[in-house]
Amino acid sequence: MFVGMKTLVLNIPDSVDLDDKEALMAIASTLYEKGKLSLGQAAELVGVSKEAFMEILGAFGISVFNHPPSDIDQDVKHAKNYHF
Repeated sequence: MFVGMKTLVLNIPDSVDLDDKEALMAIASTLYEKGKLSLGQAAELVGVSKEAFMEILGAFGISVFNHPPSDIDQDVKHAKNYHF
């Protein structure tokens, strides 16, 4: 659960065919893509499971693996230094 939340009111023209749930999914997906929300936080915001949110990301053309290349480089570096 989120600690502290903001309330946001959006006025979307009637001509835009978008219901509340679709708007929330679009916002949560974008915030996840930008790294502002974790997968779990975004799923919670939409009110779905992480698995369901991963499917939503696919519908919006957003990869679940949204880590910058520098993170992958760091992971490889750490893996090379790991000894059993």
